Amino acid sequence: MEQVSFIKINPADSVVVCLRPYKKGETIEVDGKSITLLQDTPAGHKVLIDDAAQGTNIIKYGYPIGHAKVDLKAGEWVNENNLKTNLSGTLTYEYHPVNEELNIPNENLTFNGYVRKNGEVGIRNEVWIVPTVGCVNGIAEKLAKKLEEETKLEGIDAVHSWHHNYGCSQLSGDHENTRKVLRDIVLHPNAGAVLILSLGCENNQPDEFEKLLGDYDKERIKFLIVQKVEGDEVVEGMKILHSLYDIAKNDKRTPCPLSELRIGLKCGGSDGFSGITGNPLVGEFSDFVVAQGGTSILTEVPEMFGAETILMNRCKTVELFDQTVELINDFKEYFLSHGEPVGENPSPGNKAGGISTLEDKALGCTQKCGRAPVSGVLGYGDRLQTKGLNLLSAPGNDLVAATALASAGCQIVLFTTGRGTPFGTFIPTMKISTNSNLYKNKPNWIDFNAGELVDGTDMKTLLRKFIEKIISVANGEQTCNEKNGYSEISIFKNGVTL
Repeated sequence: MEQVSFIKINPADSVVVCLRPYKKGETIEVDGKSITLLQDTPAGHKVLIDDAAQGTNIIKYGYPIGHAKVDLKAGEWVNENNLKTNLSGTLTYEYHPVNEELNIPNENLTFNGYVRKNGEVGIRNEVWIVPTVGCVNGIAEKLAKKLEEETKLEGIDAVHSWHHNYGCSQLSGDHENTRKVLRDIVLHPNAGAVLILSLGCENNQPDEFEKLLGDYDKERIKFLIVQKVEGDEVVEGMKILHSLYDIAKNDKRTPCPLSELRIGLKCGGSDGFSGITGNPLVGEFSDFVVAQGGTSILTEVPEMFGAETILMNRCKTVELFDQTVELINDFKEYFLSHGEPVGENPSPGNKAGGISTLEDKALGCTQKCGRAPVSGVLGYGDRLQTKGLNLLSAPGNDLVAATALASAGCQIVLFTTGRGTPFGTFIPTMKISTNSNLYKNKPNWIDFNAGELVDGTDMKTLLRKFIEKIISVANGEQTCNEKNGYSEISIFKNGVTL
């Protein structure tokens, strides 16, 4: 791509996005017109290219991102102060299917993964301790630290305890959400062995939780109820962990087709470049992995508001369309039931980076899922059933959404960011910067630079480099969050705590 200083994303747009800071009085040439900037405008932000009367829709990505609050002149900096969302409550939708051929060949690529007894494939071989209730978090963390010290991680990739605050004093939906996410973690193929640690008196009773696991691998998944241990529960826990470690340390990587990859799609700390660089790059990869027979999952339902019809019309069937409508409207009802507007987004960091309304954010956010048809729709805590592009119910919160993607069965989360963030969930969380400054300033956070797309690298070249990077991570190369030890979980909570 030739290096430019601004971009008009879609021919129908009434704004351009500045790729560098502009000063008041500078001019740009757009569609044969010379436009003088009326204010200093930061990089990543929007400049109006046609006069817009109050109430006129402002167009970006070819769709409305809100309407002008006041009369605006060409050359004005368009931001949250003069642009207002069009979003309100729930809507009635019509299905107008759009089928686009990807025309991406199957390259028969492989990665080296761990094939589990049930046929699922992991990209890590770790020993995990999963508390059924937050009361035993301290014991779980002590056990994890001792096992790491005593084994020196010989033959395995890591030891983790996945602490959380739940498993008791919850009712109905929250209780089931906790149980489902913990079940999903226990059954995740990135774990070579799991110790389920219970207190014994919690609502999340271990015998009932065990039923939720179905026909699980009893050799590699063990329970310990600490209230039933006569004596030191740490000593008893270490006996079990060493037996699990002795099994897991002998696991070996074997070549697996890319059809076994399951990729989570996430963004956070977005900026005005997110919809130009990082998200389109991830979207190209999403289409690529789907074309190889693999899977990608898009979540952050509130950040679909304003772009939801694009996803609905890509559904393969009317049944999937109906499920997507329910996905969207249920989340809108969640906002409304708490007395909150559905357009209460973006964050202060998003606005500073050039994103002015939720529609602006959503139209950039949903580019992460490329152009593939929607093959499945998942509820929160559901495990993946269908290969291809799936939509998953979860909020936009970074750690809650990333945990939900991992719980669904993803082995990696691809996380685009323009502002930067160090966190990771319980699987490798690969950070993709939307601009080169972030990549240069935070090399300890960022794994890949999509900002190259506005620095002169073309999409085809960068996509190939990106594919190679993701396969390297699948083969065992650590992401920054893994190197830093930044890995945790967060479970969605809605209702009463007793």
